[in-house]
Amino acid sequence: MTATALKKEMDMVDTPNSEAFESSSAWQKVCTKDDLVAFSGIAAWLETADGPAQVAIFYLPGLENGKNSALYALDHHDPFSNANVIARGIVGDLKGAPVVASPIYKQHFRLEDGQCLEDENVKLRTWKIEFKGDEVWVEG
Repeated sequence: MTATALKKEMDMVDTPNSEAFESSSAWQKVCTKDDLVAFSGIAAWLETADGPAQVAIFYLPGLENGKNSALYALDHHDPFSNANVIARGIVGDLKGAPVVASPIYKQHFRLEDGQCLEDENVKLRTWKIEFKGDEVWVEG
């Protein structure tokens, strides 16, 4: 069976909880604190109501202050290069805001809201993320 045929077959399967999943988001464990690399990114797979998504997770310990968290999650997909590379970007600071520079064409994205600093019309999707003990959970 080809992948296309399998997808068509899967599209016809009626799952009992599909409507409930589509109408609400769910928190998912994606990794543990030991899997994170300080001041760097990792990529994770997240199931969402819109289908699977690749998420770039950044851990910046010591930067927790009020509303800012040490954890950030945004789309792993770089819209400029059309590649899933954001987690491999260089983490830094521009004008006091933590950012990641895409490793391909070097556009900067704010970790807090996904906004591209070089193009105001481009913004990566962000995800709610938090520690629950030593586990890392993302809301999909």
